[in-house]
Amino acid sequence: MNPFYVVAFLSIFFAVMVISAKNPVHSILYLIITFFTFTIHYILLNAQFLAVVNFIVYMGAILVLFLYTLMLINLNKDAEPAKSNIVKIAAVIGGGCFFLTLVASIKALGASNPVLMKNPDLGLVKNLGKVLFNEYLLPFEIASILLLSAMVGAVLLATKDKEPNAA
Repeated sequence: MNPFYVVAFLSIFFAVMVISAKNPVHSILYLIITFFTFTIHYILLNAQFLAVVNFIVYMGAILVLFLYTLMLINLNKDAEPAKSNIVKIAAVIGGGCFFLTLVASIKALGASNPVLMKNPDLGLVKNLGKVLFNEYLLPFEIASILLLSAMVGAVLLATKDKEPNAA
């Protein structure tokens, strides 16, 4: 069995679990697993840089931030307002349109040939580094200086000013 289909099934399964989980914390944990399956897809496509960025940025930073934010806010069922019938009807219409689109796309699905890369070293980090540090060295350094100045500015804005001494 092709590993792509196994990982694709797991991606779809955990994506459905994200939207069907009752507990929001479980939903975010399923989203982390879904992004991990996307990382596996990137590795299967020989795009190691995208896999590492997806793993570090999305799984390591953004979703953990979502998880901590969700844990800090108070989610009570009593505080949630009741949804009107118009919202429920709009949800049913939207779900029906989505279902029709899904059925139409499955009907239009045909057998495709596997994609073969002409250059197997295309997505490697080594090649990206060579291009980044040879052809795009100046924009890379300018971007690093801009990010450094933004970080220094954020630190200066976050520090509290000392009260001036009255003479």
